[in-house]
Amino acid sequence: MKVMCMYLPQYHSFPENDEWWGKDYTEWVAVKRAKPLFSGHDQPKVPLGKNYYDLDKDGAETLTAQAALAKKYGIYGFSIYQYYFCGKTLMEKPLRTLLDHPEIDIHYNICWANETWTRTWYGLSDQVLIAQEYGTRDDWRKYFDHLLPFFCDSRYIKVGNKPIWQIYKTFDIPCFEEMRAAFDEWAREEGFDGVYVISGKTAAGCETRSGLVDAYYYFEPGFTLKNALSTAGKLAYNAGTFLRSARNRIFGKKMGYIVERRVSGQRIMDAIAKRDYADNEFPGVIPDWDNTPRRDYKGLIYTGTSPALLEETLKKLRKKLDGRKEDFVYLNAWNEWGEGAYVEPDESRGYAYLEAIKGALQ
Repeated sequence: MKVMCMYLPQYHSFPENDEWWGKDYTEWVAVKRAKPLFSGHDQPKVPLGKNYYDLDKDGAETLTAQAALAKKYGIYGFSIYQYYFCGKTLMEKPLRTLLDHPEIDIHYNICWANETWTRTWYGLSDQVLIAQEYGTRDDWRKYFDHLLPFFCDSRYIKVGNKPIWQIYKTFDIPCFEEMRAAFDEWAREEGFDGVYVISGKTAAGCETRSGLVDAYYYFEPGFTLKNALSTAGKLAYNAGTFLRSARNRIFGKKMGYIVERRVSGQRIMDAIAKRDYADNEFPGVIPDWDNTPRRDYKGLIYTGTSPALLEETLKKLRKKLDGRKEDFVYLNAWNEWGEGAYVEPDESRGYAYLEAIKGALQ
């Protein structure tokens, strides 16, 4: 079983973030400003040794250390988010650093996070920061040429002779049939057998057009929360959210606000482990989830998560995937600190989640 960790590159400042969120904004800003919202709430999260790394100033050193840590605990590779907007890239520094330093020992592939950016974190999803547009064949060629050096990297993950092109939401790309055909054509011209497209199954939907993707990855926990909870589980979640939201509207200013959305992590992980997966469907898991650093009391917390639960779920998935030609599992995430979804060591849990991964693979 190949454990792939989703990897967030938002740990260096860049001009657009400075403009949209404030000077020198990185993920650490949200992480550091978090506060406990109820008794026993483990916030703010603190990386072990207060290692608030900067992927620009010490990018090569950090990526080298992260790669070594991932390899030590059995993680196969990183699925690194790329933010590409019809010729414009954001947060590209870590990927460039990785390409410039072939000595960094990690398998990886790019995951195109092809969403329009809005102020969703503040409940202002109608305020567009940068729109996602897909352009014409000439624009696709520029994107392919941008990706080609990565595809040719010996560390870049391939299925057969096809580099993986992972895309968060292919169903949002109206021209994807033509775009995919163009990428296959250009990849063959470069000596590959085409590209291997892995599309996300997300809470917002999944690709249903026939023949456009090679495989799917489950983007958790959102997919299971939206699609796979039992009737009782959905009722409990919706009723609890409604009551807490009503309480905040009526009494929040006087009595203080409480976190509105909570769901059982055990229910989610049980549903993930019980699901039957086709040969071209790759499961997703989470270590933990608490996005209150980004959303405050409007955030979502998965309760009952633990290293033991992650290890148990991975062991069950390992049995399901045994004997398959491709056996990726996508863990969300290596370092989504602002969502509480990370396996990097921290001050409260140490290396426990990494140990859980290692234990599941032994």
